[in-house]
Amino acid sequence: MNWYEEVLKRKEDLLLDLTNLLKIESTKDPETASSEYPMGKNVAEALDYMLHLSSQQGMVIKNHEGFYGYGELKGTTNDDHVAVLCHIDVVPATGEWTSPPFEPTIREGKLYARGAIDDKGPTMAAFYAVKLINELQLPLKRNVRIIFGTDEESGMSCLKTYREVEQPPVAGFAPDATFPIINAEKGQIHVKCGMTNVNASDDKSQSPFTLLSFASGSRANMVPETATAIVHGDVSTMSAKFTSFLESNDLQGESSINGEEITLNLKGLSAHSMEPFKGKNAAVHLAHFLNTLGLDASGKEYLSFIDTALYEDHYGEKLGINHSDEITGPLTVNPAIFQYEGTEGYVQLNIRYPVTAQFETIESTIQSALKATEFTVDEIRNKNPHHVDKDTPMIRSLQLAYEEETGNEPTLLSSGGNTYASLLPNCVAYGAVFPGKEMTAHQKDEYIEVDDLLKATAIYARAIYNLANMEG
Repeated sequence: MNWYEEVLKRKEDLLLDLTNLLKIESTKDPETASSEYPMGKNVAEALDYMLHLSSQQGMVIKNHEGFYGYGELKGTTNDDHVAVLCHIDVVPATGEWTSPPFEPTIREGKLYARGAIDDKGPTMAAFYAVKLINELQLPLKRNVRIIFGTDEESGMSCLKTYREVEQPPVAGFAPDATFPIINAEKGQIHVKCGMTNVNASDDKSQSPFTLLSFASGSRANMVPETATAIVHGDVSTMSAKFTSFLESNDLQGESSINGEEITLNLKGLSAHSMEPFKGKNAAVHLAHFLNTLGLDASGKEYLSFIDTALYEDHYGEKLGINHSDEITGPLTVNPAIFQYEGTEGYVQLNIRYPVTAQFETIESTIQSALKATEFTVDEIRNKNPHHVDKDTPMIRSLQLAYEEETGNEPTLLSSGGNTYASLLPNCVAYGAVFPGKEMTAHQKDEYIEVDDLLKATAIYARAIYNLANMEG
């Protein structure tokens, strides 16, 4: 069987179906959310689209209350199945794109659109892998279920619901990371550090400047690209100082003065939260600038914490939570969401920690670090690390598929990312970014190379066939 040749026969149809999926602006939208559409109407439209394609292939389809859906190709009458864990929701398309993010465009062999690599392109590759197996009527010892999640980017409530309702798969993979195989994923902690009523006073004359508000970020899994602050006082010379700061730090921004108030807008560079060092966190840079001013006590406490504990520290050293191991590498910290108004504020951190670190230790260390500040831990949520042993039949089946289609060594990897694979037993992350290629998830001008899309489809088809027929 030449899997790649079979994929090439379906290239135009694959690109057409993917283009139609990419046109749907399937970001989570509370304004259109309802009991029927828990993630909003656009996400529901994308889910319905994939279920329609699945139905056309004669698959058994299910839509569970809008949280997730799946198409199942039957190979047996029992419930044993292998799973492909996909998601059709996307993060907001921030930044200045070369072409509109929801108008898919091919330039120099690359398909540009929000969701092209995370995760609609790989989702369509996996779907066409199942479609290929179905159309060739290849024998299967197990059912094959391709799952379409709707809330991967905002908490994974979709697959958490799936885990409660459905039988777990015998084996499976999420096409939502990098090749060859990621069999270890870091744990993830969301911690909200809050500050309330520090030396509250209406007397603005006590300090040269008063911080009225500070805001940045909307998603925990993104490095915030923009930040805005409003300051009251004698702000006549602040614009020049801000401009000089931007230039010396290779940043962009602007300011505007209205009487005794100045609004500062700073623009950084977004990146995925698992690799915060690839972005420029607009909030921590703006806080660093403002912390040099003579601010009121409340504003000073808020900004000082950001500046001293978080500025230019992606690995938690200043908080005392740094840790690293040979399996998954170093702990990382992304200060993701900031909000300050009057004398109250919070900072939400997204922490990715290695498989050998302990959540309880990290939590207690953060609590201790905050004792020297006016902050307390308001909320904290943990997701444990995930690790699948390298000697399982599933891992070998996936390695064989990759090696046979590419001729390359199927090395096992670890990741700071957080995929669906970590929520189900016997699942790993598997592609679709190839070694040495740029990962543009959550960035402006996100893309997938068309040749890589086709190559991934062939790998997935062979891998799904292997898993559905492996012994054990």
